[in-house]
Amino acid sequence: MAGPRVVIIGAGVVGAALADEISARGWTEVTVVDQGPLPATGGSSSHAPGLVFQANPSKTMTELARYTVEKFCSLDVDGQPCFLQVGGLEVATTPERVTELHRRHGWLTAWGVDSRILTADECVEKHPLVNRERVLAGLHIPTDGLAKAVLAVEAQIRRATGRGVTFLARHEVLDVLRADGEVTGVRTDQGDLAADIVVCCAGIWGPKIARMVGMNLPLTPLGHQLAWTGPVPALAGQTEEAVRPILRHQDADLYYRDRHDTLGIGYYGHRPMPITADEILSVDEADAMPSVLKFTEDDFADAWTETQSLLPATKDAKVEEGINGLFSFTTDGLPLLGESPDVKGFWVAEAVWVTHSAGVGRAVAEWLVDGHCSSFDLHECDVNRFEPHQLSPEYVLARDCQNFVEVYDILHPLQPSGDPRPIRTTPFHARQQELGAFFLEANGWERPQWYEANAPLVEGRSIVTPNDWAVRYWSPIVAAEAQTTRETVAMYDMTALKRLEVSGRGAADLLERLCTGKVAKSVGSVTYTLLLDHDGGIRSDITVARLAPDVFQVGANGNLDLDWFTRHLPADGTVQVRDITPGTCCIGLWGPLAREVLQPLTDEDFSATGLKYFRARRAHIGSVPVTAMRLSYVGELGWELYTTADLGQKLWDTLWRAAKPLGGIAAGRGAFNSLRLEKGYRSFGTDMTYEHDPYEAGVGFAVKADKEDFVGKAALERRRADVRRKLTCLTIEDPRAVVMGKEPVYDGQRAVGYVTSAAFGYTIGKGIAYAWLPAELAVPGTTVHIGYFDQRVEAAVAEEPLFDPAMSRLRG
Repeated sequence: MAGPRVVIIGAGVVGAALADEISARGWTEVTVVDQGPLPATGGSSSHAPGLVFQANPSKTMTELARYTVEKFCSLDVDGQPCFLQVGGLEVATTPERVTELHRRHGWLTAWGVDSRILTADECVEKHPLVNRERVLAGLHIPTDGLAKAVLAVEAQIRRATGRGVTFLARHEVLDVLRADGEVTGVRTDQGDLAADIVVCCAGIWGPKIARMVGMNLPLTPLGHQLAWTGPVPALAGQTEEAVRPILRHQDADLYYRDRHDTLGIGYYGHRPMPITADEILSVDEADAMPSVLKFTEDDFADAWTETQSLLPATKDAKVEEGINGLFSFTTDGLPLLGESPDVKGFWVAEAVWVTHSAGVGRAVAEWLVDGHCSSFDLHECDVNRFEPHQLSPEYVLARDCQNFVEVYDILHPLQPSGDPRPIRTTPFHARQQELGAFFLEANGWERPQWYEANAPLVEGRSIVTPNDWAVRYWSPIVAAEAQTTRETVAMYDMTALKRLEVSGRGAADLLERLCTGKVAKSVGSVTYTLLLDHDGGIRSDITVARLAPDVFQVGANGNLDLDWFTRHLPADGTVQVRDITPGTCCIGLWGPLAREVLQPLTDEDFSATGLKYFRARRAHIGSVPVTAMRLSYVGELGWELYTTADLGQKLWDTLWRAAKPLGGIAAGRGAFNSLRLEKGYRSFGTDMTYEHDPYEAGVGFAVKADKEDFVGKAALERRRADVRRKLTCLTIEDPRAVVMGKEPVYDGQRAVGYVTSAAFGYTIGKGIAYAWLPAELAVPGTTVHIGYFDQRVEAAVAEEPLFDPAMSRLRG
């Protein structure tokens, strides 16, 4: 036996996949427990219809699905295949859905999955039951298909058992045992099991298991209708289980699959049917299985009417059976993976559907065995990504139900979230409302996208309206605010960006160990630096300001940065880290007249030599104590001004009174994004993630190779010599061709990369798109094309930054 003692709770598709993957990596002292029988344990895996569609706006989710397809295609049980690769077909019955299919085709192309847009006639050729009069177009993915979930569980159980893994059926988990903040085992109704690591793969029971260690999972089991027809005469004589592609009719929230001469019909168009994990019946109490609730015929009525219209052959059949099957939904539609922040050794792999199950099994196995995941970027899936308010029961229920309702909806990248809202408002909120702010949500904060009060600034400016998709959640005011920032001065609400305080006599040493740059410099220094994983991938880019010998303020990207610092705290208590975001606020005061606004308000010297670029100091602005950092994410002279939340409105009013006579404005996030791309500033999570290293991402300057050591240094040195792709600046001449991100990039007819961030540059008068491209194409002057819906937009590789390359405006 090798490796630590591992207990996996749950033997569905996720638990079985993890047991298989982890044992393949040499950890064999593994026990898998489940309250139900094997291999059909009674959870979601046991009733799942098995449709695997790989199209997803998330690159990670598509890659997890692609691995699942590849693995399931290689599995069988006594000659029975675990995957029927019949392909997938998504049909459009409205013009809007046709456009959406082109967008989805773009995602698949960007993420390396083969697909093709079909005509209506071609859709009928692929699936002859489809009514030609209803369909306008389709999207075909040849590698999609039907996962035989229970067979896949059995196949992976057999493989893992062959390596020494133990599977225990009919073992109900009663508690997770722990001591001194670490797991020690699992208590079942048939005895205790010792463990160094416990992984919760309990699916719809996940919240119940997690509560045993005080962990709150933002997961809700919801009922989802699945019905089966009786024999369809048009399918008479079909001996193979499935011969037609799996079919999605997303305009009506429906999907379909073959089962010999019958059809399975899945429906998301009904009311949300949430249930708590505690309300789910036990294996012995349930009539069929715990994850199957009684079919509610009235909720299915519209689905059956629409089915008979799309698939007229079903008029000769009837619905003979159905279930309301329980599946897991989360607040952002993504899985919950990772280790508890409070109990060492307790891990979760939750909210994972069959589609992504094998990929998740591999990802978590790598994470456990190697200390990081090398095959997938998991930052979107990390269970520690949530803000505290995102774990409240009211929020979780509302957003989980919303995600159920929207599962097939056409969602714009900027589309505002639903209730509950507003949740977090900055001290400037009342003033922003007075200025007619159009708010979008950022980490729960209400953040202005633009201000209607600035509408008069549009007059006299040549502002081109972008295309029909990019114009949503846009206003010409965005352009006016961006240009005014370059001309005079603007105030930006930066409160939504997370701020951490790292303090104590060991703070400098901790930061030196975690950061790629030298941060233990003089008091008042500010450093742009990176956090790397052990494989050299970028975990975050941050700013570190030394405010006192033992006090540092970190400008972070989210809760995962707080989690990373917390996990690396020394055991001797010499360092403390805390989230100071809720009690503070920030205004970015930027523009060529920023000093004329600020200097008369303070006795401190804010001249170019009095407070240099990337320096910080404490000061009073009027009567408001602030921490001023001479930084600018928009490429203009100015400062980030921090104060406590109680003084935020006073700071706003003080600056506003001084800025207004100089033509100053309040500006929103739309302008901010345009300005930051003109300067080539990266955004973590969009432009660069865990899968990228600093040299690929163009932030190698933040790595001080002469440092003695830092996390990820050894791996990074190996990666530095082999840069095969680069984050590349592209410009677009056509002013209406504003792309939005995640589009494929082509070299001729060959897809070679994908867009990350994009916006129109209102200073340079061109569209801007950053994209990952092969290094040999990342040469200024190279022409490529961006796949934007059904168009090809010409773009040129450009030198960066596009604006003020000499940095004269920032340093003035």
